[in-house]
Amino acid sequence: MRADRLISILLLLQNHEKMTTKALADELEVTERTIHRDMDALSAAGIPVLAERGKHGGWRLVDQYRTKLTGLKDNELRTLFLSPSFQLLSDLGFTKDWKEARQKLLASLPNALQSQADDMWNRIHIDTDTWRQSSQELSALSTLQQAIWEERKIKMGYEKANQETSERIVEPLGLVAKGRTWYLIALSKNNIRNFRVSRIKSAEMTDEVFARPQDFKLAEYWNESKQTFVQNLPVFEVDVEVSPAIIPRLMFTGRFAQVLHTGAPNEDGWIPVKLSFDTKEEAEAYVLGFGNQIRIKHPVSLIEAVTKMAESVLYLYN
Repeated sequence: MRADRLISILLLLQNHEKMTTKALADELEVTERTIHRDMDALSAAGIPVLAERGKHGGWRLVDQYRTKLTGLKDNELRTLFLSPSFQLLSDLGFTKDWKEARQKLLASLPNALQSQADDMWNRIHIDTDTWRQSSQELSALSTLQQAIWEERKIKMGYEKANQETSERIVEPLGLVAKGRTWYLIALSKNNIRNFRVSRIKSAEMTDEVFARPQDFKLAEYWNESKQTFVQNLPVFEVDVEVSPAIIPRLMFTGRFAQVLHTGAPNEDGWIPVKLSFDTKEEAEAYVLGFGNQIRIKHPVSLIEAVTKMAESVLYLYN
């Protein structure tokens, strides 16, 4: 509805110093022409909106105008009171602050809404931890947070994949949690890089400040980085025939192999399956682990490799 959209525009302008027509249109999923019409409507209603021209122009509210819109829709209330990940809050040291903020927010609501908000915590709980306790070392996390807020460079010792540690100076831009794994996003030698926090063996904040790129958007960068990473992952595809007895197990081993396709059972009842692995070595160990329940059809090189592995196992125990 247009009334809802006008309220959304007003709140967006209150929460941002300035927004372009395109940014508002993207946020509200409408055309830029619609935004211009909405701005005319806001102006006609007495809302002091101002359009600034030029390269750094945009829409803003005049004289720090603030509205006192406090009504919350049911779904908006639910999103505010969804329980966050306590594991991630604990990593950041924000657990106590979040609990206090939650109580203040709850106390600010009308009595009629307080019971709804309180009930949200009893209906939806978000747990980002793994079934096994994480052993990741996150001692650098507090230093990284402080450097990010103060926009100061850090000197850190970073352990590479080959377990060698190198020292480097970086400009920290943000932190991202992927599951329970934390990543530091930072400028290193004028390139934006991702660093796994558990591999940061030492972190020291320097006195040198840096200018944060004005056009950098952490969420947008991470999504693009993630897509690029997934697209560049190595792929090793294998054609096999499997015993029907292990089909359920195949479907629940996505961490090790991806089932791309299953066919109709052949004459002896076995089922054709196409599997995908990151590497040939993973495929070798995976297929061998199922013993005589999987027959490799392609590639031939995998048949040869698994045969050699099986022979070495026999030799070990004979």
